[in-house]
Formats: sequence, structure tokens, C-alpha cells
Amino acid sequence: MPSQANVQELQELVKVLEGAQAVFFCEYKGLTVEQIGEVRNKIREAKGNMRVAKNTLFKLALKEHGLPVPEEVFSGPNAFTIAYGDPVEVAKALTNYVKASKSEALKLKGALLGRRFIDANGVEVLATLPARDVLLAQVLGTMEAPIRGLVTVLSGTVRGLVTCLDQIAKEKEKQAA
Repeated sequence: MPSQANVQELQELVKVLEGAQAVFFCEYKGLTVEQIGEVRNKIREAKGNMRVAKNTLFKLALKEHGLPVPEEVFSGPNAFTIAYGDPVEVAKALTNYVKASKSEALKLKGALLGRRFIDANGVEVLATLPARDVLLAQVLGTMEAPIRGLVTVLSGTVRGLVTCLDQIAKEKEKQAA
């Protein structure tokens, strides 16, 4: 029979996972309270939330949402980071902290992006991507370029026709005078 505290924690974890764009799995060993506070602040700035929970309860919360449960990340003390906004921003916050701290206190294990699991190397690659807004702007620019070229070509033809008609009109004025 599960304890009331575990039932409440599970319900809270299920609520926390609602609207999640990604879930990052990190192992933490030897982090001080100040270090955890620093990491959490950076993650909050990136529209994320870091939680420490029992592995079994977090597995149950993932199952409740129908998300895959990557067994390889559920060993040792884990911190779970949920991205509510752009997953790239949260990945950057985590990888930048890991690189800046230069310690093994916080170690990336992987992430769930939607229903797909990526390993720690995949998270590092994700962190190198531009932000979502930048990617959308690049796609829009790529889609706009051929249209802009077509408009330029078509306007060049019309401009040439207008110039030719103008020259003919000037020529006829000279002949009439």
C-alpha cells in the first residue's frame, strides 16, 4: 500500500509534466544547496523547472502521461528538468552549467523530446542549435528568397517594357516636332 506522501508526490509530478515540451535527466552527486539554487535559476530563466524526485515515482508519472520510460537513466540520484518553452534554451542552460562548473556533480544523462529519447550527446547537440525563433526566421527567409527573385525578374521585364515605350514616345515626339 503506497503511503499518502508518495501518492501526493505522484499527483504533483503528473501535474508538473503537463505541457512539458521536453524532460531532461541529470544525475547529481555532491551539489551544494547554492549550486542547486544557481542551476534552478538558470533553468527558470529558460522557462524550465528542475525537480528532484524518487525514480520510481517519476517513472509512474511518465507512464501516466503515456511517455516512454528510458530505463538506462533511472539509476542513482536524479534531477528531472522539465522544459515548458523552447527545449533548446533549457538544454543550453544545463550544458552551459555543466561546462562552466567543470565538475562531475551534475551529469547529463539524456532527454525526452516529445516521445523520443536522446542521449547525453544528443542533448549537447540540441544545445548548439539556434533558438526556435531564429530557426523559424531562417526557414521563412529560405521560403521568401525564390519569391523575391521571381518578383525581381518580373519587375525587370515590366521596367524594360516601360523604358522601351518611353523611348518610342520620345522618338515620336521628335518626329512630330
